[in-house]
Amino acid sequence: MTEKLPLLVDVPTREEIEAIHQGIRALVPPTPALNYSYLDRDLGCSLYFKCEQFHEIGAFKLRGATSAALALSEAQRAMGIATHSSGNHAQATACIAQQLGIPAYIVMPSNAPKVKIEATKGFGAAITFCEPTQQAREAALDKICQETGAYFIHPYNNYNVIAGQATAAKELLEQVPDLDMIIAPVGGGGLLSGTALWSHYAGKGINVLGAEPQAVDDAFRSLHAGSIQQNESANTLADGLKTTLGEFTFPLIQKYVSEIHTVSEAEIIAAMAMLWKRLKLVTEPSGSVPFAALLRNAEKFAGKRIGIILSGGNVDMEKLPFIA
Repeated sequence: MTEKLPLLVDVPTREEIEAIHQGIRALVPPTPALNYSYLDRDLGCSLYFKCEQFHEIGAFKLRGATSAALALSEAQRAMGIATHSSGNHAQATACIAQQLGIPAYIVMPSNAPKVKIEATKGFGAAITFCEPTQQAREAALDKICQETGAYFIHPYNNYNVIAGQATAAKELLEQVPDLDMIIAPVGGGGLLSGTALWSHYAGKGINVLGAEPQAVDDAFRSLHAGSIQQNESANTLADGLKTTLGEFTFPLIQKYVSEIHTVSEAEIIAAMAMLWKRLKLVTEPSGSVPFAALLRNAEKFAGKRIGIILSGGNVDMEKLPFIA
């Protein structure tokens, strides 16, 4: 029987994140932090890439989904777990359900990337497709949860999910203790808020930056406005970053993230191409955004030791954006 983790109802403490990291370790092995000396020479700073695309599902989302699933009682788990997601959280929920031997019910938009749909099916989840709107996602999921009794694991607005995502930064700082800053992508904010929270607990004066596409720059605008802003468009290659911040993630980002950088679609493609071709690191557009932010502002990072979280590597091979 898998050990039950604490079910969090407030901002995770340092001790809770440590306990969750220990509790998920058997199901979520550590990922490496890779450094390339020739790239450091070219850019004038030291970069350490936290390779979250090396997880079984190809993305960091396995951390949060596992943390949330293991916080349920045996009776709750038996009813199954459910979520709505365009891809990586869908895979994560399906994967941990398969490992625990429980049902997984996933609502996916009709325009979700094919590679993510196929992977979610591969983990044995029952998939329901809906129109690509937040309202349609939530309506379809509510119906499924009422019919099955499954527990909804929110993609980011869940303290166990945030604590799980925080373990990526915890591992990174164990692997490279003397970082000056960490850059993470931001969509709903689970990864960025968890990264910022753990960096605060580490107490080393680490500067945490977020990065997002200019086309969906709600986090940038929210940080400046002091309230959660919405996106009028979802026209970006970075499908994992189209969501807006949540009521749990935004206050943590407000408190512990110093800046949000935005990048163009062309800059995302150029960064992704460089990661694939020069560094041999398979990343999806969303996972390439933090590196794109660094390349855009290279002079700002001169002489710094920087952790970059590559959040995922699930991309349709027939739709690589850097191939004409």
